Amino acid sequence: MFMDEAGFGRISEPSYCWSFGGIRPSVPCHRIREFVYAFGAVDPIDGAKSFIIAPKCNTAWTNAFLEVLSAQFQNDYILLVADCAGWHKSNALIIPANIEITHIPPYTPEMNPIEQIWREIRSVGFKNTLFNSLNNVIDRLCIAINGLSQHTVISISQRAWIMDMF
Repeated sequence: MFMDEAGFGRISEPSYCWSFGGIRPSVPCHRIREFVYAFGAVDPIDGAKSFIIAPKCNTAWTNAFLEVLSAQFQNDYILLVADCAGWHKSNALIIPANIEITHIPPYTPEMNPIEQIWREIRSVGFKNTLFNSLNNVIDRLCIAINGLSQHTVISISQRAWIMDMF
């Protein structure tokens, strides 16, 4: 499985959209600095997924995610591929017995297919949208995550080099 985390908040980035010819569309935008973080892991081979939403991105919440992941796949041994973020290598990290973590080389996010999952979530749930509260962000994030089908996870995250390894 491939693991990463991403921030979602009330800062909106205007994005392209369709409009009738000769009309410039009005796209809402605001800069309110409130965030939550989604921790996630996906399996490009069978489309399995696991996510949690957390108020911070640190070692303690990484430990919480690993605990959830371990319980969700308690009958499996998970090789978890992560980037080199400090909280992925922390001495305070508590790695469950059924999980082994390995790291991609530094500065190579393109090697972690969950990066495209975050892009899909942002595209379907956050494009050109204003949120009245952080709870609305969390609600939308839950809808977008739960809307990821097994087929979608596979189609977005599967790479030839991953399939060749397994």
